[in-house]
Amino acid sequence: MRVAAIDCGTNSLRLLIADIDGNNFREVHRDMQVVRLGQGVDKNKAFAPEAIERTLAVTKEYASVLRAKGVERLRFCATSATRDASNRDLFIDGVEDILGVAPEVIPGSEEAALSFLGATKELGQELAPFLVVDIGGGSTEFVLGERSVESARSVNIGCVRMSERHLNHQPPTSAQLAAASADIDTAISEAGEHVDFTAAQTLIAVAGTATTVAAAALGLLEYDRYSIHLARISAQQVHEVARMFASMSRDEIAALGYMHPGRVDVITSGALVLSRVMTLTGAQEFVASESDILDGIAWGLAEI
Repeated sequence: MRVAAIDCGTNSLRLLIADIDGNNFREVHRDMQVVRLGQGVDKNKAFAPEAIERTLAVTKEYASVLRAKGVERLRFCATSATRDASNRDLFIDGVEDILGVAPEVIPGSEEAALSFLGATKELGQELAPFLVVDIGGGSTEFVLGERSVESARSVNIGCVRMSERHLNHQPPTSAQLAAASADIDTAISEAGEHVDFTAAQTLIAVAGTATTVAAAALGLLEYDRYSIHLARISAQQVHEVARMFASMSRDEIAALGYMHPGRVDVITSGALVLSRVMTLTGAQEFVASESDILDGIAWGLAEI
């Protein structure tokens, strides 16, 4: 069965088309574009008109790809920014007009479950229990489980949200970093009241922040998803990369061969979130996964 999953987060819009037959998964097409739908949402609690316009323009591009590839089933999931925006109906109606399918504004609990499914589907149970950490633009999900989710928590410490709230200068000041760290630590501690971090054997980190930190830790000259996928990155490497980004100018970050242009102004805050996650969970390393909520949405469509 040919399925298509679209994940609309705070920072990016992503498309995955895959052929799924039982446990066989063949990727047909994958694309990611930074649209920054969540621009200003943390402060204004509403989408900016230009952010909606950017996102709908890419949605139109995806509509053409869906038609060309002969997709049988489609699911469009919107997450943190759309949950928070008071004018979300403008965006939802616009997407439905283009695709004929209304975006589902999924709660953090479902976002967590889909991330867990995507990240762990192809991993051996000898690595379980898993703690899946999904650092997005608006929120971060913590999900614990073996074969399925046992506990989960979504907290509002995404890389876009933390950048807009605290790190509005690159490199940030020590005071900005301290304020952001305090905010992040409070949220992680809250998640830890609902999710037992110490029960996990393997920490898996998914999404663009984690894979970019992995690229930096691996010393890649350009982004290579095949080198990054399932790479093991030590906590010490994470801390070093976070400090490196925090010391660089915007131009220096932009010049890195593995850096996506849409992550330049949010990678410092994202790496800080991951660094604090490593410290507060006590994990000695994380496994970087290129399979995440997008893959989870696709697997779920095949099981309907």
